[in-house]
Amino acid sequence: MDTLTLPLDYTAIERILPHRYPFLLVDRIAELEPDKRIVGIKNVTMNERFLSRQPGNSPVFPSTMLTEAVAQVGAILILSKPANRERLIYFMGIERVRYLKPVHPGDTVEIEARVKRLRSRMGQLQGFARVNGQMVVEGTMTFALGPTVKSET
Repeated sequence: MDTLTLPLDYTAIERILPHRYPFLLVDRIAELEPDKRIVGIKNVTMNERFLSRQPGNSPVFPSTMLTEAVAQVGAILILSKPANRERLIYFMGIERVRYLKPVHPGDTVEIEARVKRLRSRMGQLQGFARVNGQMVVEGTMTFALGPTVKSET
């Protein structure tokens, strides 16, 4: 898997991220500029296990899960680089996060992550999520890269 062909589907994403259903929250990667930016898609459906359902209100995709989806898109950007493919990525923190609008079933969330700072073992990404062009969340995420994972064969 030396080259990636866009768009990346769910199966291709599973080859990059260690996450699996139901915690893999990215459906597709539409754009990828190595070491710069990435755009991913999350389709929110009524079948989501994480939906917040309150009587009298329409279901809402929780902001914590939306934050995780943004982090996963950013992780795909970092782990898609051949030198990082066998490494683990750790979510270290989030700053200046703002939740601007709720996300509901039927929404298609466009998630973008841009590199702010990138070093060999740590970095910072600016993350955004939009629905119909309107910002729903933004924040700065810090990550660390762990050592290469040794596969058991």
